[in-house]
Amino acid sequence: MKRYGHGLVLGKFYPPHAGHHHLVRTARDRCERLTVLVCAASVESVPLADRVAWMREVHPDVRVVGAVDDIPVDLTDAAVWDAHMEVFTTAVPERVDAVFTSEPYGEELARRFGARSVLVDPERTLFPVSGTAVRADPVRCWDHLEPPVRAALARRVVVLGAESTGTTTLARALAGHYRRRGGVWARTGYVSEYGREFSEEKLAALRARWPGAQWEDVAFTTDEFPLIAETQNAREEAAARAGSPVLFCDTDSFATTVWHERYIGGRNPLVELTADRVTHHLWLLTDHEGVPFEDDGLRDGEELRPWMTDRFRAELTRTGRRFIEITGTREERLRTAVESVDELLATGWHFTAPLPEKR
Repeated sequence: MKRYGHGLVLGKFYPPHAGHHHLVRTARDRCERLTVLVCAASVESVPLADRVAWMREVHPDVRVVGAVDDIPVDLTDAAVWDAHMEVFTTAVPERVDAVFTSEPYGEELARRFGARSVLVDPERTLFPVSGTAVRADPVRCWDHLEPPVRAALARRVVVLGAESTGTTTLARALAGHYRRRGGVWARTGYVSEYGREFSEEKLAALRARWPGAQWEDVAFTTDEFPLIAETQNAREEAAARAGSPVLFCDTDSFATTVWHERYIGGRNPLVELTADRVTHHLWLLTDHEGVPFEDDGLRDGEELRPWMTDRFRAELTRTGRRFIEITGTREERLRTAVESVDELLATGWHFTAPLPEKR
């Protein structure tokens, strides 16, 4: 099998899928070095920087570069070809020996680069998927997506509320409900509250020095809350990469901003910045009414629950986050939550259309 010096793979990768990755891996195996050129139009809803980052993560052994290409495709127009080639050769000025594609236009693209055209699985028999199919129905194509793309597309649902209001119970019940749907949903993830784990460790460390220590003896500092928020984000990201199209989180870094008020007073800008770095899609606020307070050794402040509920509600509203309040019996709460999550999923993913193509 002939090998080439410098190979090129070019595409929108909007978003990248298994077919793209097979193309890149095939080209990499047949070239001394390979460049992947990601071309994105300004009208498209997935930023060029994200696509480049995803391709670099999945293919760390090739060079990935990006370019903005706002020229509509017209394979019948030489002038349009010339305009595209100016974008391509500006991004990849080096000599190209082989152009790898799965498209009929590969021959002309290679000719214009002065390179050989190599077609790879043009019938899409190995990976029957396309960018158009992914944009139309990400759920159906979920198994054709790599972890960073799944993490970016997963709908993240946060259950938050005052102490002893059933957040953990509801988040776990939701994850179980969607896992039972089977298929890709069987991998639905649940992310526990890192702040609780952190608190358990603080109490254990205090008891190692003072065996009689109780929860009320534990003291927090403002510097601990950014760590809690960052760790929560990291665990959530890991779960989203491995999970289904929906992820359930028992609290999140946004909730940590309010817990900082609860334990320290005031706000911590670092926690707020951390909370704003992650995109969530729905918050379920568990009401304290009708839920008995249970002291499990890491809880106090039963009298503060109304204040906490009000603060969560106020901050969710102030920051424009989409949320609903969860009330009633345990069964009613789960039913309301499932209806809200189903409504979220039914809205779809809303990719903007790429520029028109004439072939």
